[in-house]
Amino acid sequence: MEGKTRGCSSSEDSDDEVYLQNASEDEDLQFSSGSMPKLQFRNVKSKSTWNEEMGMAEVTEKNGKMWVTTGIVRNGKIYSSIEETLYLMELGALDLLDNGGRSMSLTEIYEKVAGRKSGCSWELFEVYRHLKSLGFIIGRHGAAWSLKSIRSSDKSVTLEVTEERKQVVDMGSEVELSIKNFFGQLQINEMRPDFDVYLPNSRFRKSSPGDPSFLLHLSRGHPPSRAEIQALQRQCGNIPLKICLVAEGRVSFFSFDKVEVPVLP
Repeated sequence: MEGKTRGCSSSEDSDDEVYLQNASEDEDLQFSSGSMPKLQFRNVKSKSTWNEEMGMAEVTEKNGKMWVTTGIVRNGKIYSSIEETLYLMELGALDLLDNGGRSMSLTEIYEKVAGRKSGCSWELFEVYRHLKSLGFIIGRHGAAWSLKSIRSSDKSVTLEVTEERKQVVDMGSEVELSIKNFFGQLQINEMRPDFDVYLPNSRFRKSSPGDPSFLLHLSRGHPPSRAEIQALQRQCGNIPLKICLVAEGRVSFFSFDKVEVPVLP
């Protein structure tokens, strides 16, 4: 196979994002490439409640600008995936409660990720954390940032988005149902893109995110075959595809200009 290889260490209106106060709280949300996040002690944190059925956290109190590029918006509420939730908890920017109001620990969420819950694995989290720490904007592939972004788009990248559009037209309880259906049906080893990745952009809007800069697929345990790469590329359309490998904490990225098997003499 021929390709480029790069490696790195490790309501309607209410659906739109709102820039919040306490912007200075986010200045330390970045950490250098290859380092582990450091717990930050904050006077004001965001708060979320974990929904076990949905496999996501519902944000109940927003503080800081990170929610402009984190979480999906449904019916005026923000829901964060397990990788988004854990990332903010590691940075000390989020308090997570269970349905009974008890504070959940990092260990509990680590165990969920290690148990491959909510469509996430430890390797997927490492990829998310690495790219997020570099300033990239990342979302689960196929999960629209907001309903407004679905309505403003003339095309659907994946079947999941189309199904979600059908389910959430009437809002209300169907919002939660659509999210549960999407995240509950994700298979970690499924041959599909995992993340939509956007370059750092201070003007990013969930209501009109535009096409991602590239789609990312995490290869599980071994590089994908030629047939697998071609199948992934067909799903991506005109959007560039990158393949990611995680080994011993090292995150490596690959992109292919041409896929062919050399013929031996």
